[in-house]
Amino acid sequence: MAFDIVECKAMTTATGNGCVGLVIVSHSAAIAGGLAELVAQVAGPDVAIVTVGGGPDGTLGTDGGRVLDALRTAGAGAGAVVLIDLGSSLLSVRAALAELTAAETERIVLADAPLVEGAIAAGVTASTGASLAEVAAAAEEARHVAKL
Repeated sequence: MAFDIVECKAMTTATGNGCVGLVIVSHSAAIAGGLAELVAQVAGPDVAIVTVGGGPDGTLGTDGGRVLDALRTAGAGAGAVVLIDLGSSLLSVRAALAELTAAETERIVLADAPLVEGAIAAGVTASTGASLAEVAAAAEEARHVAKL
């Protein structure tokens, strides 16, 4: 498989009544995987977390084809919130979104959120059975949480 699914129970529900999932896109496979592991610990097994990290040859970067595959997988069912790290991750996600059907894009939200804090907030919110809009809002609200 070209990308990793950390938890996939909700993605297997044919009715689409599972929890909203997350797609984590990073220039680094290690960052994406580590963050997915952290989110899975707080969100539990019902939240699907799909990671896309690194370039096509295992280097740092992003791979648009893998991003497209991940969005198609994660967008099934209750939909998914996408979180990105920087630069070409955004370009890759936007290009992949342009390749999806209107029905597919309705179930995917690209969050304008900090990667780590946004992913944690989105994962916890998704685990409560919240809607796609609520999960995306939780991710985006994480930018306003003071650390000190």
